[in-house]
Amino acid sequence: MSALENSAMLRALHACAPAPDRASGMLLYGQFVGSWRGTRIVHETLTQRRELQAEVHFDWVLQGRAVQDVWIARAPEDGRPVMYGTTLRVFDPGTDCWHITWIDPLTQHTMRMVGRKVGNDIVQECPGEDGRLRQWIFTEIAPDAFHWISREQTGDDGWTVRVEYFLRRV
Repeated sequence: MSALENSAMLRALHACAPAPDRASGMLLYGQFVGSWRGTRIVHETLTQRRELQAEVHFDWVLQGRAVQDVWIARAPEDGRPVMYGTTLRVFDPGTDCWHITWIDPLTQHTMRMVGRKVGNDIVQECPGEDGRLRQWIFTEIAPDAFHWISREQTGDDGWTVRVEYFLRRV
């Protein structure tokens, strides 16, 4: 038995499928269960951007009542992680929305947001520290790929894209 198989905590955390009492609602993020690889693009200025290698892993957790994912971005020069965080996504059947918490111990960044389906996309949002709305959007969703956008509302009701991911299923 491997160390992972021997971990009581990991066995208690992992679930094989969504909970039957909320299975249909769980598929919004459940469609991403599996591993993904691609590119993270950080828009440092309007004309400068930085590309990093990225991998993301989604799975069912907490008796199938949540989806947890791990997002890893690596520097292209040496492959060292520059971001290594996790998201816990909990579906609320009463409101048909998701309560989401992001934690990145490497960068010491945490955030709470609400997510829901908007058209063909998934939009997560919360107010930023300055009061402006921030959004994280899953768009161009296909069985084997998706595009993820982090954007921030500007003072003139426009948006500034901060980070993008272009991911393909492994």
